[in-house]
Amino acid sequence: MNPFSYILSLIPLETAYAHCDIPCGIYDPTPAQIAAHTVIRMTNLIDELKASGSEPSFDERKKIIHRISRLTKVKEEHAELVKEEIRIIWGDYFKEENLKDYPDLHKLVFKIMKLSSRVKQEVDPEDALELLSAVQEFAEIFYKSKGPEIVRVPSGYPTGGEIVSHK
Repeated sequence: MNPFSYILSLIPLETAYAHCDIPCGIYDPTPAQIAAHTVIRMTNLIDELKASGSEPSFDERKKIIHRISRLTKVKEEHAELVKEEIRIIWGDYFKEENLKDYPDLHKLVFKIMKLSSRVKQEVDPEDALELLSAVQEFAEIFYKSKGPEIVRVPSGYPTGGEIVSHK
């Protein structure tokens, strides 16, 4: 082992994760929109697990608890993914000059962060829909800042709704 490798082996190193602090120039709000649709879907599936009126057996209760736990985990992971994707675009793509054209951008990002936290904490279909709407508004600003024509296409997901994209 050479001296440099030996010295490096003594230093505790942590892996750094980033979508590109180079910056790579590859940014897309679509993953955030898909994550928001997933939050809606998980919220709706949890809501559908309402009791039928009769007392479920112990085995049925176990299955329901297990299902709710899994749906909740996925809902929370995707709400966090919304935050991550929006934060990366907001922090790495948007520049000071964009704020002249989109002066409410910071407020919108703040709103998305708070809504993402709220949908993690609660099971409220209205909050989940509001999160998607805010993420779509962010996507529109993103595409407008790049110049291409904006389109809304049917999502094709069980949640219905649309995905904001560009031509």
